[in-house]
Amino acid sequence: MSGTALPPLTTERLVIRPLRTDDQEAVERLYADIARTDAGSDWAMTRAEVARWLEWTALSYGELVRLRQPAYGDRAISLRPSDQLIGICGFVPCLDAFGQLPSFAGSSTRVGERLNSTAFGLYWAVAPSQQRRGYATEAGRALIDHAFGYLKLDRIVATTTHTNAASIGLMEKLGMQIDRNPYPDPPWLQVVGVLLHPSLRGMRVEA
Repeated sequence: MSGTALPPLTTERLVIRPLRTDDQEAVERLYADIARTDAGSDWAMTRAEVARWLEWTALSYGELVRLRQPAYGDRAISLRPSDQLIGICGFVPCLDAFGQLPSFAGSSTRVGERLNSTAFGLYWAVAPSQQRRGYATEAGRALIDHAFGYLKLDRIVATTTHTNAASIGLMEKLGMQIDRNPYPDPPWLQVVGVLLHPSLRGMRVEA
């Protein structure tokens, strides 16, 4: 892999681009809107917290490239051609008990031996006022194409809760295999979407 930076990704209606410090007001509105519709979530942030997070995010882009690590972190979902920020998406490192899932043929499923493993995660969040327009699907497909076409990943995962029918439906639209954790723990690992590289599809998922 000659470089790890994630370039702006352009789709028919969107640009997936790095976040900037001048996105602060738009990000504040986005987080407030999501927090209002997702009670108990961790989306609520103060103005100072958003400013600190944007600064950290901008710095992380360059540091991950310097360390030759994947382009983890948040990206803006913005509309073309106005550049209106309507959501956040990106790649995240996932450390979890994936061996507990039925489709992961891991060896860590015995009681007391449910070991964690790492996976390359995909996530998205779109402002409630912009939902049901296919934007999350469009952004997700752009990130998947980059992950498989440029990063040459073998597998991508996404996680959600049993009750989040919208996220599960989006995983299915993206072609993901839906896997449910048969164990009550960990409580945050409930539903996992798994998508293999096109050359591996039809093969058994291995942890």
